[in-house]
Amino acid sequence: MSNIYIYSPSGAVRDKAGFLRGVAHLKGMGHSVEIDPDALNSHLRFAGDDATRLSAISRAAASGADITMMSRGGYGLTRLLPKLPYKAILKSMRQGTQWMGHSDFTSMQMALLSQIDAMTWAGPHLIFDFGPPKVDDIMQACFEDVTLGQSEGLGWRVPAQNLKTLKIKPSGVVAKNATLWGGNLAVFASLVGTPYLPKVENGVLFFEDVGEHPYKIERLLTQLLNAGILVKQKAIVLGSFTDYTLIDHDKGFDLYNVVQFLQSHLKIPVVTGFPMGHVSTKVCLPVGAKVNFHIDGNEAFLMWGAIGH
Repeated sequence: MSNIYIYSPSGAVRDKAGFLRGVAHLKGMGHSVEIDPDALNSHLRFAGDDATRLSAISRAAASGADITMMSRGGYGLTRLLPKLPYKAILKSMRQGTQWMGHSDFTSMQMALLSQIDAMTWAGPHLIFDFGPPKVDDIMQACFEDVTLGQSEGLGWRVPAQNLKTLKIKPSGVVAKNATLWGGNLAVFASLVGTPYLPKVENGVLFFEDVGEHPYKIERLLTQLLNAGILVKQKAIVLGSFTDYTLIDHDKGFDLYNVVQFLQSHLKIPVVTGFPMGHVSTKVCLPVGAKVNFHIDGNEAFLMWGAIGH
């Protein structure tokens, strides 16, 4: 099985029990697990000061592991982007290491794609995904496909409400040989105007987020719309947006209204129901890889072919 290196480049680990459960679960799956010496460090809200977390990334790059996995997300990686050990990370990738994460990892993924044209995996974290008492079967199976070099694509059912707004025939090819990119919406939007956001055109751009009210989600998407990023893509794919509360003042304004607003300003399809986000059931996505995307009735399919170590 795989050698997995656990490190903490973002928020401090507060859930020590979840950390230990996650490590035990990965070992129970047959993987060997190496834990970075500063994985449980803490400085303010971070897993150590900036220098400490940069050193952890460098050790992960030098570990020779098959997969590097973050203990958790949170916030902190955008502070490190100018000083990331890009050459060391690229060397590790050429030697077979695959870098994985989501949430705050989006900033590092976009930086690696823009600076060294490197593919990374949007996927599980140790505590959130492998730390719960009950681990999601679909997430685990998708993760295992990555470790075995057998991850080739995915399909999902497009919600009926969304099918009414899609600007595409009931069945049709949306994109061929398009770059898959994106991640956490708030993190992604924070990179606009910096050298760490890739200049991808004709791509499939996906988003997810947590703790953001629909009007904030719309505001972030409007920023990307006005920046000219969305109109240059082949499709926008929306995953899970969780942990927010609608209030009386909304008067019915919800995520569906956001999708309608976005679709009304774009000629490309905006597709929902994507199984990615701060949810237990998530897939693994090769960010920076070339994909084919098509819709067949109420089913959407995103395919990239087997990607090995």
